[in-house]
Amino acid sequence: MYQNWEELEKSIINCNKCKLCRGRTNIVFGTGNKDAELMFIGEGPGADEDRQGEPFVGRAGKLMNMAFDIVGIKREEVYIANIVKCRPPKNRNPEKDEAQACINYLRNQVVLVNPKVIVLLGSVALKNILGEEYQITKARGNWVEKKKILYMPTWHPAALLRDESKKIDFIKDLKQVVEKLQKI
Repeated sequence: MYQNWEELEKSIINCNKCKLCRGRTNIVFGTGNKDAELMFIGEGPGADEDRQGEPFVGRAGKLMNMAFDIVGIKREEVYIANIVKCRPPKNRNPEKDEAQACINYLRNQVVLVNPKVIVLLGSVALKNILGEEYQITKARGNWVEKKKILYMPTWHPAALLRDESKKIDFIKDLKQVVEKLQKI
């Protein structure tokens, strides 16, 4: 466990624990307020993220930013990270061994940020953080508490691009998050 951000980021930059390192342009470490009460975890970088080295900057990120505006979340006040730090080929889901190779980096980020609430964006984040037994269709929109952190599973913004009907649920879930943070 790294005690500071600089050591953690340096270890990730040089990471070659899985095959994803061979295809990356940049690692996508994470971004935002390192003291945030609210953290978002996605699955992994896409092409735009790999190019820019920052999570959620492509089409799904733009959609997420619009949702943030609707519910009153300021992107600069939250911390955003992914299960894996390198782009899976053709934007496929990270494989189990790839996620496991990266998960301790993410755990370290969670410890350093120390958020009160974590929003799990999609099935990959949900299963890797809370367990394989969870299904996004059943867990979505329902609070889960684990190790004194509240988790809100919701749709991944990329899913909203494929199925616009999920946007309503996504906004509802983010509103729940905002309301919960105001009460904590």
